Amino acid sequence: MRKSQLIYQYVRRNGPVSKQDIVFGLKLSLPTVSNNLQYLMELGVVETPTKIENTGGRNAVAYAGASQARIAIGIYLTKNHMTAVSVDLNGQVIVKEKVRTRFNLEDEEYLKKIGELVESVKRKTDVSDEQLLGVGIAVQSLVSEDGEDVTYGMTLNFTGATRKRIAKYVPYRNRLFHDSEMSGHAEAWIDGTLKNAFYLSLNNSVGGSVIIDNKMYVGDTLKSGEIGHTLVVREGGEQCYCGRYGCFDTVCRATKLDEYTDGNLEEFFELLGQGDKKAAEMWDTYLNELAIGIHNIRMLFDSKVIIGGYIGAYIEEHLEELARRVDARSPFTKEKAMDYILPCKYKVESAAAGAALNYIDDFFESI
Repeated sequence: MRKSQLIYQYVRRNGPVSKQDIVFGLKLSLPTVSNNLQYLMELGVVETPTKIENTGGRNAVAYAGASQARIAIGIYLTKNHMTAVSVDLNGQVIVKEKVRTRFNLEDEEYLKKIGELVESVKRKTDVSDEQLLGVGIAVQSLVSEDGEDVTYGMTLNFTGATRKRIAKYVPYRNRLFHDSEMSGHAEAWIDGTLKNAFYLSLNNSVGGSVIIDNKMYVGDTLKSGEIGHTLVVREGGEQCYCGRYGCFDTVCRATKLDEYTDGNLEEFFELLGQGDKKAAEMWDTYLNELAIGIHNIRMLFDSKVIIGGYIGAYIEEHLEELARRVDARSPFTKEKAMDYILPCKYKVESAAAGAALNYIDDFFESI
């Protein structure tokens, strides 16, 4: 990592700080710090918002990161919605906008809506073309390494679709990203202390991503983390969208719960909290299936397991019961699931945010 990157990251995480703070914290010379700070200020990513009191003489100039000097936008396309977020250099979501619309890449009006949503979020964020780093598009599919093609899009039946088609009306730098991988990326990005983890994405389909040393592991053929297609029901299982029977996706997708409330997951958990008998029975079944999945993940990876996706937004108050069911399946009796099962930090739109963060990463690398 170049010295300018080191200094910028130090200022971003610790600011406001003085030059002497940086010299001491990074063990660099004062001329090196001064020259690089000047460069970063000319770039617009470091500012001097105030002064720091100094009892030994004049107040020192304080340096802080200008978090909105650059912005990235992320889009997430699902069966019935498209969502866009703008993300700043600290990984914080500034603006979020969601549009209900049926996924249909053959419909020119649908493609126009993608471009219109990007422009709407850009306008609400009040960002110039020069400040916008790019637009990441998260899709419910595996994508090629260069982000140009959908290589496996059975969830929404769009295998073979291209970035050029999907982003036809997006006039900014853009590329496609796998949604589950992006959710994991967002989680690793926002929590720099996270070392090894499996991100379990419980949306209307089940996916996952693998984090090793706080970096994404995508596998030899970009299929790492596809927990949704592990076989968990040997006989009498439902048919998965992949065409096989008994996949983990068929028992732990979010629709197994919100089918009771006409697609409204929030309402399901409200009924659950009110003691609704049917909701309680469905949740009991769901927790048992989820516990099996988490047990298998732990046996394979021996890592933290992060519960994300739509279910992840509601899981925190149910963690103790979930952990109890996982512990009942573990051969390692001294190990406690509450020590390794974590609720996600990004409660909403993690896939869109993760897609945007790739452009933030690229910008940091360029400093």
